[in-house]
Amino acid sequence: MANELTLKYGCNPNQKPSRIYRKDGGDLPVQVLNGRPGYINFLDAFNSWQLVKELKEATGLPAAASFKHVSPAGAAVATELSDTLKKIYFVDDLDLSPLASAYAMARGADRMSSYGDWIALSDPCDVQTATLIAREVSDGIIAPGYSDEALEILKSKRKGSYNVVAIDPDYRPEPIECKDVFGITFEQGRNEVKIDNQMLENVVTENKNIPENAKRDLLIALITLKYTQSNSVCYAKGGQVIGVGAGQQSRIHCTRLAGNKADTWYLRQHPKVLGLKFKEGIRRPDRDNTIDVYISEEYMDVLAEGTWRNLFAEKPEPLTREEKRAWLDTLQNVALGSDAFFPFGDNIERAHKTGVKYIAQPGGSIRDDHVIDTCNKYGIAMAFTGVRLFHH
Repeated sequence: MANELTLKYGCNPNQKPSRIYRKDGGDLPVQVLNGRPGYINFLDAFNSWQLVKELKEATGLPAAASFKHVSPAGAAVATELSDTLKKIYFVDDLDLSPLASAYAMARGADRMSSYGDWIALSDPCDVQTATLIAREVSDGIIAPGYSDEALEILKSKRKGSYNVVAIDPDYRPEPIECKDVFGITFEQGRNEVKIDNQMLENVVTENKNIPENAKRDLLIALITLKYTQSNSVCYAKGGQVIGVGAGQQSRIHCTRLAGNKADTWYLRQHPKVLGLKFKEGIRRPDRDNTIDVYISEEYMDVLAEGTWRNLFAEKPEPLTREEKRAWLDTLQNVALGSDAFFPFGDNIERAHKTGVKYIAQPGGSIRDDHVIDTCNKYGIAMAFTGVRLFHH
């Protein structure tokens, strides 16, 4: 492995020169097997690798993440996919390994945001996962290894330019990290906090029951938040992220943004959406975008005369506001994590509308009593972790 890699440019084309290297002069823990990853690619790669590595350590299950602009669009561990989820993730025609299932779920959390993603896998990439990746629009991948057949499939992607990076799974960074801003060096201890079930023991609500699958989902949400630009809130269910609200200045805006994404994830499973009859040959990204608009209040943008025939074989009936609310009212047992405390109960009110039953957050607000009372009103079980997870 090399001790530095020269990059085409930094965040933007005018930011030259650009490279990655280790200040101690040691070899980099990565090897570029194909393509030419850029500056933002490597930011996504190193953040997403830490996320999936910690998910695997916390759950014992293969994990995958889908990153865009240094925040996760989705993350998941390998669980059994229902026929409905296979259909909405467009994988019902594939033979899925556990790792491939994890990536299908990670990308399926928010397919619009995952367009052109950077992928991270906790385990060596197998042929089933590579076959799935080959037909999605993606910038690159990091994994601890690749089977020979999987590597050949990935190398053929994007006319041979797809970015494939292998990382040494045994690499451990120094405990102190630095970065420069405006010529000033900032130094801090790495965030080595371990997120596990012990973090969920201080349940402060009347409902003290957090079952094992909900604990798994809360760990997924919290580990995802550890590598999400703050402020951030994450909804999870069934072993996967279903909505991330990243990089908002207001906590309630995080909760609303993530909740709206989780609502979209669930609305994609509505019988009307599953029954949409698309034109033959429509591209996967166009299908994703059409579904996203059809679910939204701007549905006439795809149902108007002169437009719908370009997308559908048959004109669909609108999914009404009343039908959407009735469907969302059936969403239950969602887990929610927050990277910092909830200052007011309005966050809980919004979370409840998306079926949240379990919450993990640091606690420490002067209005904790109001937040707890709001949880008690809805029978929500909430744990105070005592740990803030800001990431910048």
